Amino acid sequence: MTKKMNDTILQAYRGKETSYTPAWFMRQAGRSQPEYREIKKKYSLFEITHQPELSAYVTRLPVENYNVDAAILYKDIMTPLPAMGIDVEIKAGIGPVVDNPIRSFQDVEALGTINPNADIPYILDTIRILTEEQLEVPLIGFSGAPFTLASYMIEGGPSKNYHETKKLMYREPETWFLLMDKLADMIITYVEAQVEAGARAIQLFDSWVGSLNAPDYRVFIKPVMTRICSELRKLDVPLIIFGVGARHLLLEWNDLPVDVIGLDWRTSITEARNMGVTKVLQGNLDPVMLLTEWENIEKRTKNILDEGKEQGKHVFNLGHGVTPEIKPETLKKLTNLVHEYSKRS
Repeated sequence: MTKKMNDTILQAYRGKETSYTPAWFMRQAGRSQPEYREIKKKYSLFEITHQPELSAYVTRLPVENYNVDAAILYKDIMTPLPAMGIDVEIKAGIGPVVDNPIRSFQDVEALGTINPNADIPYILDTIRILTEEQLEVPLIGFSGAPFTLASYMIEGGPSKNYHETKKLMYREPETWFLLMDKLADMIITYVEAQVEAGARAIQLFDSWVGSLNAPDYRVFIKPVMTRICSELRKLDVPLIIFGVGARHLLLEWNDLPVDVIGLDWRTSITEARNMGVTKVLQGNLDPVMLLTEWENIEKRTKNILDEGKEQGKHVFNLGHGVTPEIKPETLKKLTNLVHEYSKRS
């Protein structure tokens, strides 16, 4: 018998009123889950993603454990880069490390293109497994956005200041724009393949673009983001954009052809609306709050939900990802709170 999908979150992403505020959590798959920690004793992140059945299991776990309204595909934003010729490894306690960072126009010229069916069949197979298993909530696919991907490719790993990235951007604009174009082509192809395989919404993670000021964003990033989002809108699935420390870019994002803007914890829903942001908003409990007493969590969550109800068009999430220290039972309790408190009579 075919199970009926709970598509509440898709309705909310489209700006429609729903019977309650839907919720999911960035980095909900893995990290704090004991089942995942057992798996990580045997396999690395990339090794898990290369095993579709295992990756589908990790993706499905938080839906079963926390009762969230969406699954997000278990993978990393660096997953498609090896197909382009980038030698990347996810190192524990560090993050993505690139052994051959971009340093010249020639390095960018040498980057390849992605053929999803040949280069990342395991990602598409994971999506198909989840679709065939009739996942009871929509599956969110995702990609890194050009600036954030470029920052890892140029810096060689995580950075606090993005000096090498911004130096290349300012000093060698021709190289920069070629890199943006190549990443845009990859992202469009990559996301199209995820949607074709069964993803029902897409989130673009531009996690570190907040390191740019708004004028530089308009010159160096907004044109390529406009191209990407315009192409992805043709897929007719909700499109979400998210970054950290990007309050000054919210109106730039509001101009993009996206459906949803993710807020980190620094900007409230009311503040974003008062700035002139009209898109559906997603967020934005500080993840660290989940390491405190339940009374604190409950009060802050209710405040966010009250703002979301008053301002309209809101999906609940964290202001960044789940950290490994957060207890699974806290996330389950949080989901129940969001659902029960936000129910419309």
